[in-house]
Amino acid sequence: MLKKRLVTALWGIPLIIVVVWFNTPITWFTLLAAVCGGLGVFEFYRLAGVLKTIPLAILGGIITILFIIYPHIRYSFNLPPASLVLTGAVILSLIMLVFLPKEEGLFIHWATMAAGVLYIGWMLSFLILLRLEPGTAAFPEAGRNFVFLALFATFGSDTAAYFIGKAIGRHKLSPQISPGKTWEGTAAGIIGGVIICLLFTIDTPLQLPLNYWQAVLLGVLVSVFGQIGDLVESLVKRNYGVKDSGSLMPGHGGMLDRMDSILFAGVVVYIYYSLAVV
Repeated sequence: MLKKRLVTALWGIPLIIVVVWFNTPITWFTLLAAVCGGLGVFEFYRLAGVLKTIPLAILGGIITILFIIYPHIRYSFNLPPASLVLTGAVILSLIMLVFLPKEEGLFIHWATMAAGVLYIGWMLSFLILLRLEPGTAAFPEAGRNFVFLALFATFGSDTAAYFIGKAIGRHKLSPQISPGKTWEGTAAGIIGGVIICLLFTIDTPLQLPLNYWQAVLLGVLVSVFGQIGDLVESLVKRNYGVKDSGSLMPGHGGMLDRMDSILFAGVVVYIYYSLAVV
């Protein structure tokens, strides 16, 4: 398991650095997020049985990708693109229900399809919004660097929680949802997230407009909400009786298994940026 995790990290981390750093000639990060989001929502639909209603699953995948790319939409009308996508998604999918064969659980599949769109597409869009932020006069690459902070603080938190939890974890965090998680691992994850965030206060090309206390606060928030995201996905898997959402990423499980913490961390960092930086 550990060897597979290391192999995945060896190709995954350099790929992430490249696509986040370089935003031209095309928006590489958005492209990667759209691919990952599409795969993640496919795994979610497979777990939840939405794939039994293929038209709904296809529509859900399309809307998920639209949510991820909508921050790139330039518009001159009053209705925000996100509201337009959401409204169109609800109307089109309900119209589709009228014409689909009437089978048992059809409306449940529709509700689950919508949940997947919001859970994955809507939440991933916050990272895209963050990457597109122009930054400040003193920190022109703040948007890009806050994306790095969200991703690497999450990775640092997950890694610390995993190793410390396995080594000294004794007190179960939530045995009914995820028996392997412990309070010791959770505390280590918070420390790991804080350490990574503190690195972004150092004078490097990745420096952010953060003092030490702000970095500590952001590290705690990223770690706590990232671990909550992990528990949410564990609850989904337990509800459907599976251990992993898939097998796409050796050592990690499926794409959704790797994204679960990032979905929540990206929202937290974007809200912090919007309230404290802009």
